[in-house]
Formats: sequence, structure tokens, C-alpha cells
Amino acid sequence: MSTESVSDTSADQSALEAESEESATQSNNASRLEEEGDVAADYLEELLDIADIDGDIDIEVRNGRTYISIVSEEDDNDALQALVGRDGEVLEALQELARLAVLTSTESRSRLVLDITGYREERSVELHKIAQDAVAKAKETGEEVALAPMSAYERKIVHDAVADLGLASESEGEGANRHIVVSLAS
Repeated sequence: MSTESVSDTSADQSALEAESEESATQSNNASRLEEEGDVAADYLEELLDIADIDGDIDIEVRNGRTYISIVSEEDDNDALQALVGRDGEVLEALQELARLAVLTSTESRSRLVLDITGYREERSVELHKIAQDAVAKAKETGEEVALAPMSAYERKIVHDAVADLGLASESEGEGANRHIVVSLAS
């Protein structure tokens, strides 16, 4: 057997081992995300029971995140709407509580996303419109456009939308005043 074929075999073996490790990591990651979803769903289900609120909990794992949705068969469920709160403030707080429940149970931080009655999907459409308007204004005036403060999750959606439209954006400010500035510079 020549030296070339031995080193080729060794390289092939290394590639197979790397693929196997990557596959195991993805599998472990998927099971970790599923566990996050189960822990958070149990926590939220208990919360709904205590508050005597009807809602169905759906868990989905996609793009390296756990997405939990609470929906109702009733079109106008005021109790679930109250869990969204004004501008999604209660929803954000519940998401943080669900993340803390996961942290307590699994000892690992979670990036799970909680949605109630489709609020985040509706808000995403609004945020894309806000990004389009800001991009149009920046192109028209040639000046930076500062947007209203928003949560980190909402800022991420706007940053991605602005980038897709070919402009630059950055977050400025701190805490509750953190906001996005859209500019022509890229």
C-alpha cells in the first residue's frame, strides 16, 4: 500500500469522524431544544391553569430556536389578549419567565420565543413596514432615520429587513430607550 492511499484513508476517516460529531451535536442540540419546549410548555400550562385561561400550546423547533405559541379556538379570547399586554409588554415578561423556568430546570440559558394569539407574527408584518418606510425616508433625505425604541427581538427583525433592503442599521441607546438608526452607509 502506498503512502498516498494511507493518508487518503486517514483523511477520509477524519472527515467521517467530523461528520459524525457534527451529526451528534445537531442531534443533542435538537433534543435540548425539545426539552426547552417541554419545560416551558409545562410552566406556561400551569400558569394558564392557575389563571383559569383556556389556550392550546404548540411547540416548534426551527432555526436553532424553540418557538412556543399559545392559541385559542375562540376568535376573541380577551384573557389571552391580556397576556399579550400593551405593545407586547406582558408577552415579553412571560417569555422571560418561561426562559427562567428552563434555566432553573436545565441549567442552560434558553433563547425560546413565546407568541400568544399570533401577536409576534402580526408585529413582524408591522416591523417590516416600519423598516421599509425608514429605508425609503433615508434614501429620500440622505439622512439617518431613528426609530422608536423596541425589544431586542423586534430590533433583530428590523435589522434583518433593513439589510435585505440594502441599507445599514445599528442599535443605539440603552435599556428601554434602545432603538435602531437606519443609514445609507453600509
